[in-house]
Amino acid sequence: MNASPKSTAPNPSRRREGAIEALAVYFKPRVLVILFLGFSAGLPLALSGTTLLVWMRESGVDLGTIGLFALVGTPYTVKFLWAPLVDALDVPVLARWFGRRRGWLVFTQMLLMAAIVFLGFCNPATAPGIVALGALLVAAASATQDIVIDAFRVESLPENEQAAGMASYVAAYRIGMLVSTAGALFLVSAFEVSGFAKQSAWTAAYFAMAAMVLIGTVTALVATEPERSRAAEAAHAGIAPVKRVGQAAVGAFKDFWQTKMALAMLAFVILYKFTDALAGAMTAPFVIDLGFTRNEYAAIVKGIGLGATLIGGFAGGYVARAMSLPAALMFGGVVQAAANLAFSWLAVVGTSQFWLAVAISVENFTSAIGTVIFVAYLSALCRNPLHTATQYALLTAFAAIGRTYLSSGAGFIAASTGWVWFFAICALAGLPSLLLLAYLQRGGHFRQLERKR
Repeated sequence: MNASPKSTAPNPSRRREGAIEALAVYFKPRVLVILFLGFSAGLPLALSGTTLLVWMRESGVDLGTIGLFALVGTPYTVKFLWAPLVDALDVPVLARWFGRRRGWLVFTQMLLMAAIVFLGFCNPATAPGIVALGALLVAAASATQDIVIDAFRVESLPENEQAAGMASYVAAYRIGMLVSTAGALFLVSAFEVSGFAKQSAWTAAYFAMAAMVLIGTVTALVATEPERSRAAEAAHAGIAPVKRVGQAAVGAFKDFWQTKMALAMLAFVILYKFTDALAGAMTAPFVIDLGFTRNEYAAIVKGIGLGATLIGGFAGGYVARAMSLPAALMFGGVVQAAANLAFSWLAVVGTSQFWLAVAISVENFTSAIGTVIFVAYLSALCRNPLHTATQYALLTAFAAIGRTYLSSGAGFIAASTGWVWFFAICALAGLPSLLLLAYLQRGGHFRQLERKR
């Protein structure tokens, strides 16, 4: 018997209920906790990166030295080395008060505030070596916080809330970065208008950014310790700490190397965001050299740039749902590489606020798309709940190689080629990852991921 038209017609009320449920998940306490922790994770990155580069350029530091400062991001690259310690050990006293994961959260945020304050006291014009040390301390505390937050996110959220949690995390992470770039630059200008000397204005702005870390600390205090963390702690009872650390480290590496086409996958993880990293290392100095003021740059980044980032995040989520994972990765890789050509055009046009707004918007929009899709891929690679945090730290550390080491020569490239060709080279830097993606797809890498999921 054929079904009646009434029985096959979509039910509007069910569609409304489904939409309400899909929206309501973002307001669940567990997801909101991840949202605020995402802000806490994104805040420190620019303080040892883009914002610091603007401070250094204004202080007269040469482009070659500025480019070398990409190396202070080394902790993001090697954080997998101490991720097993975070997975297996407790912070004395704090773990007893707050629990294993929350104890680590509070501890790393205390370290982070102290490191940001130390960096704020430094002077790039007279002591670039001390500045490098301060930036390295900020990066190390930030990388450790990332390890803890990743573990907390995986253990806190059930499977049907993981996507919402990751979307919230990525959006808040980008907002945190914008606060520590545009927000910090506006603060510097405000302090200067209030009568502060340039160095004192930068110091005060960094102190304000250190205070913003308290948002993450308050979040950790009001959150609850994940049930899976308690279960893991009970399972580890009676096992020697050294053995626990060894189990977390060995298990993560073993799963990694058992992945089909592991070496090609590793190269892809390193290179996928390289096109962004190479351009990002020089974007702020480029804008300053082109003749824009600090406030003009900050206004566009904070206003139009923020909107483009948020829209790009939602667009990335849509692309990830609408396409297969390899197709989504290909799309994200193409658009984020092509976006660099907008800066090449800006270098031709010159000091135009309109074209600066276009370039920043295009870069933020496409970078957000690529980031969301890339995070979905990294999450798909982490399958074993016994050491997810360590394995995720390992993968994100490899992903940071492009930003930290491969992009460290960006200043020398820009100085020798000029800005127009530099950003064209940045666009071409996206091609190797796209070729690797095609190779992985043909080799069955993504079919293996789907079977194991």
